Amino acid sequence: MDLDDILQHAHQCGASDIHLVPGHPPVLRINTQITPMEGAIVQAAEVDRWITKLVGEHHRERLQAQMDVDLSYSIEGIGRYRVNIHRQRGVPAIAMRIVNDTVPALEDLNLPPIIEKLAWLPRGLVLVTGDTGSGKSTTLAALLDAMNARYRKHIITLEDPVEYMFQSDKCLIEQRELGEDLPSFASGLKHALRQDPDIILVGEMRDLETTALAMSAAETGHLVLSTLHTVNASQTVERIIDMYPPGQQNQIRSMLGNTLQAVVSQTLFSRVDKPGMVPAVEVLLCTAAVRNLIREARTFEIPNVIETGRRQGMVTLDASIAELYLNGFISREDALAHASRPDAMNRSLAA
Repeated sequence: MDLDDILQHAHQCGASDIHLVPGHPPVLRINTQITPMEGAIVQAAEVDRWITKLVGEHHRERLQAQMDVDLSYSIEGIGRYRVNIHRQRGVPAIAMRIVNDTVPALEDLNLPPIIEKLAWLPRGLVLVTGDTGSGKSTTLAALLDAMNARYRKHIITLEDPVEYMFQSDKCLIEQRELGEDLPSFASGLKHALRQDPDIILVGEMRDLETTALAMSAAETGHLVLSTLHTVNASQTVERIIDMYPPGQQNQIRSMLGNTLQAVVSQTLFSRVDKPGMVPAVEVLLCTAAVRNLIREARTFEIPNVIETGRRQGMVTLDASIAELYLNGFISREDALAHASRPDAMNRSLAA
């Protein structure tokens, strides 16, 4: 089998992910469903040959040392892929995710209207959260593209790997890739502050040092965009605070209360009205009331503030899910399965 032929077939099927595991046929994820390709079984020797095609010398050394490596791969006329090479049962395997060539417009993503207004923020911390594959990177890319068309500013992205490729419009955009252009997010963020940025995108706040530097950058007048693997706004706030030792957490609550501007939490659903995916989105905007809750360690009250903040543009996840169902985009079963309060959701859908 040829790797590019597999990717060509996946492209024709509209697959979002490709899994190449020895002993199995190539497996595609199509509209969230795992679907094996018909035909030959992937052999370990083939995976080794494909890895040689995918990796450069730097990534090969990293793969040998860490047994996991992330990189990007492109095929002209088909697209770009985010690639993870790893080992399982003692043999290498490959997971690939398609990255669209064109950055989608915010208005085409079926997001709440308030999201577009985040592109006007002058400073602070904006977090887009959700599980892997929930559309975080796409939302952030659309936000950056809106800024690129609106401002004359300097944008620096720190990514693992670079996904959407931006063309500088009114902004100057520099994209730096982990492993190729910087050794770690923390190192890249530390040096980015000396490169005259206005806006910084950090692929993920995955450790304490990166989180601390991102918050410091936001506190000193930069707009910082990043992601976390959390499912809602209150969990996001607690995850950040829990990264710090207990003796520092009160100080961090105060800093986070001052710098956080918004949390957007996403979950993707398969559409029932047509092929494709659609996001349900929870939106927390950091009003004065929310900042006080963060400082006073009362994050458990954040869902109530979101519920009562609809006029300001805040949206609960359950309200977003219900709207998708009522508009005929998703099934009732999916709506109930992903609701934070299934009983209340069942009653609201029946009303």
